[in-house]
Amino acid sequence: MMTSGPLFLSFQIAVQATVLALLVGLPLAWVLARKKFPGRDLCTVLVLLPMVLPPTVLGYYLLVVIGREGVVGRAAATLGVDRLVFTPAAAVLAAFVASVPFLVLAARAGFEQVDQVYEEAARTLGRSEWAIAFTVTLPLAWRGIVAGTALTFARAVGEFGATVMVAGSIPGSTRTASIAIYDAVQAGRMDDANGMALLLTLTTTVVLLLITRLGRGAGW
Repeated sequence: MMTSGPLFLSFQIAVQATVLALLVGLPLAWVLARKKFPGRDLCTVLVLLPMVLPPTVLGYYLLVVIGREGVVGRAAATLGVDRLVFTPAAAVLAAFVASVPFLVLAARAGFEQVDQVYEEAARTLGRSEWAIAFTVTLPLAWRGIVAGTALTFARAVGEFGATVMVAGSIPGSTRTASIAIYDAVQAGRMDDANGMALLLTLTTTVVLLLITRLGRGAGW
């Protein structure tokens, strides 16, 4: 029987991955848009690589990094975390890595469209770089940031390949809606798959519409 558990889990993971993408991706997008440094093109390619790599390859790299012998896995062990693989945290990491390029790409375009004359004017008034970023740059780049947030969330909700490799399909823990649909199809439960796919499509559409409307500052 179809339940809302996997759908709720998908949204829960997508929200966490999107917040993580905002925290990591916005500073990265600003650096790529504003700073010139050796290797910037290579850095851009590495950031965007998850968009074109097969999800299984992305999942394999994540396994290498967060597994017991990986850099992150060993660091987590020193902090008392027994394991990351096949946990909800692994699902969040997979969704984050797969979706963060969308935020960086859109936010970078937003930052590049901000006329730097406004930032220079703020500097002449003695504003700090942090104050300029929060009161000038971010407000003027909001369209790109909102678009990137919406795309990131949508990508995170639909993440499948990397998630199933690093988090598995554990009911109530890591079985997201995408994985539940796959499992239902494999088991021949097409009614469950149809219902879950329709519910996922409708709810994702509503959330994206909300994000878009809030970004425009539109009333209801």
